[in-house]
Amino acid sequence: MPTSSDMTTHTDPALLDALQHQVAVFARRAEQSRLGGVGQARNSMDRAAYLLLNRLDQEGPMGVKALAAGMGIDSSTVTRQVAPLVDSGLVSRATHPEDGRAVVLQLSERGHARLEEVRTSRRALMALVTEQWSEDERTAFTTLLTRFNASLCDITAALPPTGPTS
Repeated sequence: MPTSSDMTTHTDPALLDALQHQVAVFARRAEQSRLGGVGQARNSMDRAAYLLLNRLDQEGPMGVKALAAGMGIDSSTVTRQVAPLVDSGLVSRATHPEDGRAVVLQLSERGHARLEEVRTSRRALMALVTEQWSEDERTAFTTLLTRFNASLCDITAALPPTGPTS
């Protein structure tokens, strides 16, 4: 993997400074607004719940380990985050069809309805934020942001873990 000094030799440092600043501003604004949509459903679902429900909707029923791996977080975090979703009836636990000892998480009918309500609200916010943009600009931004997130995920996964070591 190239070092940070290798990467900056081919890119204007001022451009990289501007990029990191805009990413920091975006992160702050996203956290302030929670990008929670507009209307009654605004900020009615936290980021962790939204991402878990969205993944179950897109990928279908799965176990905790598969859900954690797909989201790039550990199983204990998924277990902790999914517990209130099960308690509120948005996610249900079922026995794995091939292994009766394993548990599968799936989006409930109530979970589907709630997720669509939140998606509609968030979609309206994205329309509002980008209302002065052309369709090509929206597409380009989405493509680049997707690529940026994938690169960030890849680099984060390749870094050594931080925190206390034993």
